[in-house]
Amino acid sequence: MGKISPLAPKAGFPELNSIDGVRFSSACAGVKYKNRLDVMLAEICDNSSIAGVFTKSATRSAAVIDCQKKLLSVKSSSGPFAIVVNSGNSNAFTGKQGHNAVSEICFKFAQELDIPEKNVFSASTGVIGEHLDWKKIGAISKELVVGLSPRGLDKAAKAIMTTDTFAKGSSEEFAIDNKTIKISGIAKGSGMIAPDMATMLVYIFTDVGISQSQLQKIVSDLNEKTFNSITVDGDTSTSDSLMVVATGKSGCVINDQNPKQLQQFKQALLRIMRDLAHQVVKDGEGASKFIEVNVSGAPSFSSARKVAKSIANSPLVKTAIAGEDPNWGRIIMAIGKSGAKVDRDLLRVSFGNLLVAENGWVSPSYSEEKAAKYMQNDEILIQVDLGLGSFKSVFWTCDFTQEYISINADYRS
Repeated sequence: MGKISPLAPKAGFPELNSIDGVRFSSACAGVKYKNRLDVMLAEICDNSSIAGVFTKSATRSAAVIDCQKKLLSVKSSSGPFAIVVNSGNSNAFTGKQGHNAVSEICFKFAQELDIPEKNVFSASTGVIGEHLDWKKIGAISKELVVGLSPRGLDKAAKAIMTTDTFAKGSSEEFAIDNKTIKISGIAKGSGMIAPDMATMLVYIFTDVGISQSQLQKIVSDLNEKTFNSITVDGDTSTSDSLMVVATGKSGCVINDQNPKQLQQFKQALLRIMRDLAHQVVKDGEGASKFIEVNVSGAPSFSSARKVAKSIANSPLVKTAIAGEDPNWGRIIMAIGKSGAKVDRDLLRVSFGNLLVAENGWVSPSYSEEKAAKYMQNDEILIQVDLGLGSFKSVFWTCDFTQEYISINADYRS
């Protein structure tokens, strides 16, 4: 791990709430590096619900394919479950060997935990196209099971890191009908970040009681507003996985019969997912600026999203911001190429609250000096009003620096 991103949370890694019904363990298997945490295990209690969203890549990893199949049948099972994750090797584009490795890992941990193999989910992240030596992971299975602890989520966050410069976690505690609900989550992600989903592994745990179908519906919906609305470099990973587990141990059961309770939980989960998504962007490889692209006034949500995504993915926009250059013409370029309906004379572009362009031309009030000063901030807001409707969309991204090139040029070294 190199120097920590300048955008990392100033308070450091947060204290995560323990979630009743889940235990964690991490260990060093030497998947890629020696003496580095690179495998995490989560043991999940009986009567839990589990939901997931995964990459849509056509070359997705063996572990992703296995998880997707298992989730289809999970409705008929309420656990216990287990999640095993390794970093250092993505086990993607590895043919039958890759699928065999997943089967062996799941079988090994099913034996150690005495649970059905179909209830063991796995994930791998790291270099693509290299054989995963599953025996290294199997060799530490007993160590991981013995080390299981309710307080092990912080180490798990470190075990799933690859080019990340800091571990990512988020936690929240709130009350529903005088019952305390806890949510804690971890994530990894730094490069190869683009929607469908961003390159990342995310694991979130809560003690609320909720059906699998209801949880899946909520997770899929919130994913679009969070992890599917971030980008670092426009590249979609082969291994993206988001899994959310609800143990029900709080004694609070939520469902459609009480929309207010359901909304409370949904908003809390949204905050956790958005926080983790932002942390992933703030740890973008070589990032020095966190950028929010806010598009409003669109004739449809699809149009708003196209424009926001086009700006957020533009290398020219991102390099200009890295150089603290208020080159607003590149914003105009990105809007124009988005494929969305745009009227030049209705368009308004702002940096923060500084109006840049309107009425088909640079704004009379625009100050290059003020814009250049604004670009010195660590966090940049780009606002676009299309003037064609009431729909809006937001994307989060970071700048492109020389460090991004250096990291990826030496990735396999």
